[in-house]
Amino acid sequence: MWVYEKKLQYPVRVSKCDPRMAKLLMEQYGGADGELAAALRYLNQRYTIPDKIIGLLTDIATEEFSHLEMIATMIYKLTKDASVDQLEEAGLGPNYAQRDSALFYTNSSGVPFTAAYIAAKGDPIADLYEDIAAEEKARATYQWLIDLTDDVDLQDSLKFLREREIVHSLRFREAVEILKDDRETKKIF
Repeated sequence: MWVYEKKLQYPVRVSKCDPRMAKLLMEQYGGADGELAAALRYLNQRYTIPDKIIGLLTDIATEEFSHLEMIATMIYKLTKDASVDQLEEAGLGPNYAQRDSALFYTNSSGVPFTAAYIAAKGDPIADLYEDIAAEEKARATYQWLIDLTDDVDLQDSLKFLREREIVHSLRFREAVEILKDDRETKKIF
């Protein structure tokens, strides 16, 4: 299903150690509106969506996994040179005590990822509207993350991710229209 190219979808650079920002980025790593939830949601929804939309969900889910890899890289780079005191000051003391520098799927408040984040209704239109909402929430979160850092290198990568969420939202909107047109055509015949 996948061919893995051993490089990030977009370069991730950070200009300084910033555990506070790393903690905030964890929202997109393991949060309800983050990249893992989106990727799993779209892969799961593939099984109850019309054939003409399956490829779209697979493509976007795959890209969401690449975004997850970018977020993990950002968190790693922002914390790799941090002292224990800096981690503790940023609110990452509990993570350090449990895992050292290992990443774990949590949101920025430390709440572990849960499958409850993965929405699936089984109705293609309802699921696609859920997907549009998910992409718009991610877009908003990326904008707020951009606003929370003065690191222009990090902002560059976050802007890339924000723009990809906009593209995904547009693609899901197109899919809704395709399915609505199909429903209307069936009513005529």
